Amino acid sequence: MAISTIDLTLPYKTRVQDALENKHLRTALDRSTGRMAGQRVAAMGAVDGQLLRNQVRQMKEHVIRNLPDLLEQLEHNITANGGHVHWAKEGVDVQRLVIEIARQANVQKVVKAKSMATEEVHLNQALQSAGMAVVETDLGEYIIQLAGEPPSHIVAPVIHRRVEEIAEIFQRELDMPPTLDPQVICSVARGVLRKEFLSADMGISGCNFAITETGTCCIVTNEGNGRMTSTLPRVYVVVMGIEKLVPTVEDAFLQYQALCRSATGQQCSVYLSMTSGPRRPGDTDGPEEFHVILLDNGRVDMLAKDYGEALCCLRCGACLNVCPVYREIGGHAYGSTYSGPIGAVISPSIHLEVTDVDKLPYASSLCGACRDACPAKIDLPRMLLELRRDVVEEGDAPLFDRQGMQAFSFAMQSRSRYETAGKLGSLGSNLFAGLSGGNIKFMPGPLAAWTASRDFPPLARRSFREQWKERAQRRKVVGSDNKA
Repeated sequence: MAISTIDLTLPYKTRVQDALENKHLRTALDRSTGRMAGQRVAAMGAVDGQLLRNQVRQMKEHVIRNLPDLLEQLEHNITANGGHVHWAKEGVDVQRLVIEIARQANVQKVVKAKSMATEEVHLNQALQSAGMAVVETDLGEYIIQLAGEPPSHIVAPVIHRRVEEIAEIFQRELDMPPTLDPQVICSVARGVLRKEFLSADMGISGCNFAITETGTCCIVTNEGNGRMTSTLPRVYVVVMGIEKLVPTVEDAFLQYQALCRSATGQQCSVYLSMTSGPRRPGDTDGPEEFHVILLDNGRVDMLAKDYGEALCCLRCGACLNVCPVYREIGGHAYGSTYSGPIGAVISPSIHLEVTDVDKLPYASSLCGACRDACPAKIDLPRMLLELRRDVVEEGDAPLFDRQGMQAFSFAMQSRSRYETAGKLGSLGSNLFAGLSGGNIKFMPGPLAAWTASRDFPPLARRSFREQWKERAQRRKVVGSDNKA
């Protein structure tokens, strides 16, 4: 197994700088995010996209308001179907529960379908430390497992890799002959993974949504690996966040439609795998044991801290694809399981070990594109601003930022101070611009971060108030002449 070259423990600024200097990363992101964003717009435009978003939002708000009752209903129905429900307060509880289940069933090999929840709790590493082989079977996840890397996108975990790099990984790890043909690369992976499915003792997946009225766990995929993970091994374990609920079957297909259109621009995915319990007498396939682990890991705390709106997330990745920051630095720069705007909100709130997690709310231009793309209409810019407020209230804001805001507040409390500050700013910026022969090419101190990559236009020589006063004076003169 290759060793990851991505050190997520590095300081946030170092991770960002490394990403910005990686021209191959920029190429890969440009190829993928623009295409995915365009496909989403087309797919949502094929229906009444705003109506769909409104309906999803209403349903998800109902789930959050009634979360305790819906969780109890889900547990009751899964148990009635012959399954087992386990509650995990923290990530380590998930690790302990899965290892216990595996050892009781004498599990030697585990196959996994794509799951952000298991990435969140580092389940692979725990199982491997317990002596079990773990194989990711989603193609993107399998590629980054071979490369020894974490995922960099909620939906497309290998979005940061070009096909040339993927081919190199397969040549090195799987002895694949040199080729850039995607069909050949996929065929090689299919041949290897098919053997893993047939020899696995346990299957593990996440859960896109669970239907409380039937006790059914649903996973949405475009590859057959999800179906095989949930049906071929003797034991099937689902790890899901406590918020991933829908009340009814009708709600499930409402969310399914919004998820597919927002994530990949499809009207529907290739597979929707639904599991309500273990194999019954007469069934041709299915697991002998079915376990569902309900994960908190800080989600209840998010509700208490007024960030519960983020729990409406469908994990479609649409906000990542339109975010100008994510499209420049990719997912690994965030240093968290969850990247992009939703990751910048979730990561400081749930129990994750992220270096410089307080910096993530600033990884946003607050342009609002994420809010406009979200199928659940989550107000991510608002929560990012509130997280920035939390950082300031805790005294963690940089000295320059604190002094700058104090100076701004002082100036805005008096008209005379405001006008004086404007005149000084105009005088100083035009002086710098004159020395630069136009726009300002360089500014001192922390302001140099702006002019390092772009010019800064000088402030207007005359303020709006001054121009308005002159205009009013001219009108007065003209009016007097007309009367004369």
